[in-house]
Amino acid sequence: MATTKSLYGVHPSVTMVQNWRATLKEKTGRSLDEWIALIRKSAPKGEKERRDWLREKHGFGTFSAITLLDHVETGTADFASAESYLAAADRYVGAMFAGPKAALRPLYDALLEIGLAAGPGVKACPCRTIVPLYRKHVFAQIKPSTRTRIDMGFALGALPAEGRLIDTGGHAKKDRITHCIPISSLADIDREVRKWMKTAYDLDK
Repeated sequence: MATTKSLYGVHPSVTMVQNWRATLKEKTGRSLDEWIALIRKSAPKGEKERRDWLREKHGFGTFSAITLLDHVETGTADFASAESYLAAADRYVGAMFAGPKAALRPLYDALLEIGLAAGPGVKACPCRTIVPLYRKHVFAQIKPSTRTRIDMGFALGALPAEGRLIDTGGHAKKDRITHCIPISSLADIDREVRKWMKTAYDLDK
């Protein structure tokens, strides 16, 4: 049976999780399965309490604690392999544009198409609430902010806002996404959106 090629690329965090799993026993004295068993037996209830327990009692950093608890909750973390991530990516997008935000899906599909066509090497890597677009780094981001609006974000550094482009304050906060254009209809996805998508792509060299 032929497999359908995913629209999405593998999130950079997948490699981080794979490296983390491979070195966990060496660094902590316990394998992944041993940590899962210990957490289920001895850790307090509640995600925050378990995260604090791993950090304070066992010396885990925030990334490691969150990743470990993800394995405890799901059995296999979404970011544990390329295959598990790509399956999760479709679920993330489906959930993001379900229910009250279902009407935004055509807008998302149109923005994704423009983003993927911005130039060679673009990949979209969905998370639970946003869909970042990568070249070398995140150069744009599709975020369903309300039931009626997607905020199309761009990494434009210190460029001044003009036209419909809104300065998000991201540059001052050292965030990747520095500007956005609100999208509420297909008519909003115009030459201006395409221009800033290409500009953001070109800046990420």
